[in-house]
Formats: sequence, structure tokens, C-alpha cells
Amino acid sequence: MDGSVARPRPMLALGVRLLTAGTLATMAMLVKLAGTMGVHLAELIFWRQALTLIAVTGILLITGRFAQTKTTRFGAHFRRAITGITGMFFVYGAVTILPLAEATAISFATPFFAVMLSVVLFGEKVGKYRWGAVVLGFAGVLLITQPGGSGLVDPFGAAIGLIAAFLVAVISFQVQDLNKSENTWSIVFWFTLITTPLMGLFLPFVIQGHDSQTWLIILAMAGCGALGQILLTMSLRFGSAAVIIVMDYTSLLWATVYGAIIFSTNPTSMLWIGAPLIISAGLLIAWRERKLMQQASAKPVGDAA
Repeated sequence: MDGSVARPRPMLALGVRLLTAGTLATMAMLVKLAGTMGVHLAELIFWRQALTLIAVTGILLITGRFAQTKTTRFGAHFRRAITGITGMFFVYGAVTILPLAEATAISFATPFFAVMLSVVLFGEKVGKYRWGAVVLGFAGVLLITQPGGSGLVDPFGAAIGLIAAFLVAVISFQVQDLNKSENTWSIVFWFTLITTPLMGLFLPFVIQGHDSQTWLIILAMAGCGALGQILLTMSLRFGSAAVIIVMDYTSLLWATVYGAIIFSTNPTSMLWIGAPLIISAGLLIAWRERKLMQQASAKPVGDAA
């Protein structure tokens, strides 16, 4: 039985998700910092996956849950792994190309990509609230990226960031499907087990010698990735995504601070207009999803949605 939601403990879930946002923002900063020191993206992703695999496997063995990783859906896990590792290249690529704050803000486009995918893939009816959120969110993205304008955001980096947000939305549907039959820890385990050796194939072509400082940054990045994955899983054990997603937006504060202190970059003026629009769109979608879930749970079993 999947333990993705144990006892509902919303305050604990919000606290863990807040810590998750800070941890993953720190990981993004370390990815960018390692990139400035010449570490190849493929090598970074390998170490991030390898350390997460070790951490998750250790937790499963210590807690006696390793048997829960048994699966009859290897094909679904493999497809999720390929999409996931591709998404990581784009997510990390956006971080290395763009300033941290702008890359983070663009990543918030994921919820309204998910809305559009639900229409295209599943023929889901989307009402005025969620379509309004999509329009609002894209307006925010356009303000930040200013395509064709004189904005300071690299258009190639912005495109990479939007593709990353789209792929994260696709991955969310794959994980949602896996959650119907698979344990949460099993999903994380198979993702890292499949992708670590795949990334290992690239390692001989990209790995190079590093000084001790660079290795510390790489290990810290991988450690934050592993911890962030575990915290993310934990947050979903105690609260629904529609409720705790609000904490994800605090990563923009971390990104802004890291950008100013470590990389001496200040956000563009349009970020402060566009980011609130994107965040508002995400919150509107989360609010609407929660309302729809409440309405669905209140209806008789045979009632139409």
C-alpha cells in the first residue's frame, strides 16, 4: 500500500515543504556555481543521481522497506526516468544560462503547462478560473522574458527554462499515474536506479580533474539534491500538493539572495512585475484544484463531474 499520504498534518507538511524549497534553491545555486568552475552538466547530474540513489537505498534498507520497491511496471518507470533525466538537463541548463531569480520565476510556469496538458492528453474540461490562470501566468512569463524586446534575459535561456517547465509538467502526470500502483519511495528508487548508470555512460567523456573546493561544491550539490528529493517525498506524506504548493514560491527569495550575494546579479525590474503574476496563476490553479477535489468528494459515487 502506498504511503504517500499518511496522517494529514498540514502544518508539518507546510514546514517540510518550506525546507524543501530552500534546499532545492540551494542545489540550483550550487549547480550554477559548479558550472562557473567548468564542471560539465552531465557530470553534475550523474553525481546528483548517484548520491540520491545511495541515500534512498540506505533509507529503504534501514527502515525495512526495500521490498516495497518491487514493481510490475518497469516500462512506466523507464519512461518516467527518460523524461525525468531529460527534464533535469533543461532545468539545470536554464540555471546555468540565466540568472537564478529569472530561471526560478520561469520554472513557476509548470502549473499552467499542466492545465494545458490535461486538455490535450485527457480531454479534461477546463473552466474560466484555470484558463484565466494560464493567461495570467503566460503574461508574467512574457513580462520577464520580453521576447523580441530589449530585456536582459537571454532568449535562448528563457526557451530552455520554458521547455524545462513543460517537461516537469509531463513528469507530474507520469508520477501521478505511477502513484496509482506504486509506493512513493519505489518511484524515487527506480528513477535514480535507471538514470544513474545511463548518466554513467556519459561520464568518461565529460569527467575531469577537480580541485578540493570544486569537489566539495559537487558533493554539496548532490547532497542537497538527495535531501530535497527526500523532503519532497515527506511533504507529500502529510499534505496534498494543492495545499503545500504555496511554499514552493519561497524559492524565488532564496534565488534572489543567492544571485545577489554569490553571483553579484540583481533581478531585472520586470521580474518584480512578472513573478507575482506567475505566482498568482499557480496559486489560482492550486485553489481551483482544491475546490474541485472538495466538490468531487462531496458528490455521490455515480454523480458526473
